[in-house]
Amino acid sequence: MANRPVHFFWILDCSYSMGVNGKIGALNFAIKEALPEMRAVAKDNPAASLMVRALTFSTTARWLQPSSTAVEDFHWQDVQPDGTTNLGEALKLVARELEMPPMPERALKPVLALVSDGQPTDDWRSGLKAVDATPWGKRAVRVSISIGEDADKAMLKDFLANPELEPLDANSPKQLAAAIRWASTVAVKAASTPMAAASDAKTLGGYTPYAPPKVTSADDDDDVW
Repeated sequence: MANRPVHFFWILDCSYSMGVNGKIGALNFAIKEALPEMRAVAKDNPAASLMVRALTFSTTARWLQPSSTAVEDFHWQDVQPDGTTNLGEALKLVARELEMPPMPERALKPVLALVSDGQPTDDWRSGLKAVDATPWGKRAVRVSISIGEDADKAMLKDFLANPELEPLDANSPKQLAAAIRWASTVAVKAASTPMAAASDAKTLGGYTPYAPPKVTSADDDDDVW
């Protein structure tokens, strides 16, 4: 099979609340820690070309780099918290990138990974509708990570567009690192190797990858957010 791209989109909450109790530092560390594993997944799937892009949202939404980057060349830039939680604006930016063009007609399913600790302060549903209205948005493998007990889990579940799925809980730095690793590796496997089945059946975007990480506070020596 000819090499086809898998576009992986990080959609990251960088609002003011992410500056509390070291959340933003844990997010920066977790993504940098996950990159070698993403590169290993890409190397193990030569039929797929893994392209990574990151979008942050606070009072405004912005791309951290102008275009999708091969995972081998992707280097994380630490982000800082500031402002409100304009998720709707972020999702509309993602939706524009899921149109054809700029997305190719022939590609593997994109991965949309949303990470948030709060509640959106704009019309996030209009942004979600914009994503759902695109050909690739409807087919995307979606993951959402809930940071802290106060996160809007109903919104994060709606983002998944599958009533059988639940957001991944990250209530401490260790849980966040586990969730980031899972999202950045297993979701990519689900998108790039659609015929593969895992030992733990857990529906994700129509596939059955490994079950999400189970890191409980009882096993976690980090402070709980």
